[in-house]
Amino acid sequence: MTRAAAPTRFANPLDLAYAVQDQSFGPFRRRVNREAADPSVVLFRDRFYLFASMSGGFWHSEDLAGWEFMPTPELPVYDYAPDVRVIDDRVVMCASRRSSPASFYHSEDPLGGRWTEIPGTRGFWDPHLFQDDDGRVYLYQGCSSRTPIDAVEVDRSTFAPLEEPIPVISSDISTRGWERRGESYDASTIRDHPLLKWRLGTGPYIEGPWMTKHDGVYYLQYSAPGTRLNTYADGYYVGKSPLGPFEYAPSSPFSLKPGGFITGAGHGSTFQDRHGNWWHAASMRISVNDIFERRIGIFPAGFDADGTLFSCQEFADYPIRMPDGPAEPRSLVGSSMLLSHGAAVTATSSLAGHGPELITNEDVRDWWVAGSSRSGERLELTLPEGCLVDSIQVNLAEHRWEESKPRPRRKDQVVRLWQRRSLHADPLSTPFLLEGSTDGQTWTVIADTRLDDASRSHAYFPLEQPQALRSVRLTGYEQPYGSPFAVSALRVFGRGAEPLPSPRIGQPERLGPTDVRVTWNHVGDTHGYNVRWGLAPDKLYSCWQVRDTASLDVGALTAGVAYWVAVDSFNTGGVTRGEPVAVEPWPLR
Repeated sequence: MTRAAAPTRFANPLDLAYAVQDQSFGPFRRRVNREAADPSVVLFRDRFYLFASMSGGFWHSEDLAGWEFMPTPELPVYDYAPDVRVIDDRVVMCASRRSSPASFYHSEDPLGGRWTEIPGTRGFWDPHLFQDDDGRVYLYQGCSSRTPIDAVEVDRSTFAPLEEPIPVISSDISTRGWERRGESYDASTIRDHPLLKWRLGTGPYIEGPWMTKHDGVYYLQYSAPGTRLNTYADGYYVGKSPLGPFEYAPSSPFSLKPGGFITGAGHGSTFQDRHGNWWHAASMRISVNDIFERRIGIFPAGFDADGTLFSCQEFADYPIRMPDGPAEPRSLVGSSMLLSHGAAVTATSSLAGHGPELITNEDVRDWWVAGSSRSGERLELTLPEGCLVDSIQVNLAEHRWEESKPRPRRKDQVVRLWQRRSLHADPLSTPFLLEGSTDGQTWTVIADTRLDDASRSHAYFPLEQPQALRSVRLTGYEQPYGSPFAVSALRVFGRGAEPLPSPRIGQPERLGPTDVRVTWNHVGDTHGYNVRWGLAPDKLYSCWQVRDTASLDVGALTAGVAYWVAVDSFNTGGVTRGEPVAVEPWPLR
């Protein structure tokens, strides 16, 4: 029988019970959607703790795959970018609050719900605490298009500043292409309202600091250019002390995911598991129902022999293996390939403009919607012959929930400026039945979420054993607020019968100080390409996944630096690595 197995893998975005945000902007606009972002992850007493914006609490896990939610009404859950670090063998949490002094909260027993407040002495935004090996503690903060990230040493017990903060990171879009605003670095895609420009500025947001110490070197990470963009990423500086001076790392951004099913990999945290393996958690964007409609991703990461920080994002939304010991980060991704892209799919009914073909186009930002809200609406996907399936991911969508969800009472809303918000962290049942078939006639159950009443928005089901499936069927039942069944993707992973694709050689052409165009020969045995670049042939850590094209403009480079690029081709049978080609720096004038 085909059925889901105990998790030994996971897939991004993480399958969390994301809280529902109900936001009203005056009498004119209302948005209802799930949200979580700005993840801060630590390992404390052999358990992982994940705090994220607008979640109403935190998640905890033993293995990074199965997460349980813990509500924290005693913490400031409406304050963005909660930071969590282990300071003096206790979990310390703080979050963004500019208009008044922001408090700190600590606990030796987070699962017991016992937190102690330490009143703050100043306001800040995107805070981050770091304790050095000598016990001294530092606070980094900043989230602005106008002012830099700053740093200061703070008292070990009260977290009050011991001196005046010093600026440590500012934007520089003239030399750092990845900090430029715009979808795919295209400034013409920016259409901000004049009032928004006045309030937020027109430059990139430099935000989300996170400090990691490795082999005596301090890696101060930060994010740019903005959370609603596919290019939202994390870069870093290095220094020999917690307060610098810091030097920009031209291998930035080290966490970048501008292509694939779900994009964005910014405002994150870098941490180790119990085996010493490094991981990087980051925000991933949807930004359709609301610009802050976001999810959480976790990626294998590490430091190479030269101390270069990197994160593995070539197949960052494909299955990721959880190691049971020390592992080479890149060995944890790419073992399962996507089988469902472009596959034939039918539906019992569809809302106009939301046809079933959208579940196989590899874009989380659009979705199929059933033509009614009745239980039993169904999708059926037919795979190519010869597919061996090892896992399936079901990605649900929130389609116009504001039309069916009752408005919250005013007393249950938080009011800030012109916005009213209520946060609903109570689990929402999203029942569906997932089945597989070898012949399209006889069906066996893979997963039935009607049995656990769980809130599954990006459910991932590894199979006990790989199965030679020909069809996959998904049936929805009564959805939250009586809304119609909506699915952004039904993603099937494993291996196909195709031989490995032909190798490609990318031809780079410099377009400017921070831009390069890479072209290659497109052949029909390939489903997609990973364009990789970096500072040396063995340091091609940055990656942009594309399909159905033979060129890509990469605008993420650092001016004055020589690069190498390679184009890898992939299909259901696996990946063929491309040969690295040198990219000379743009001539300085």
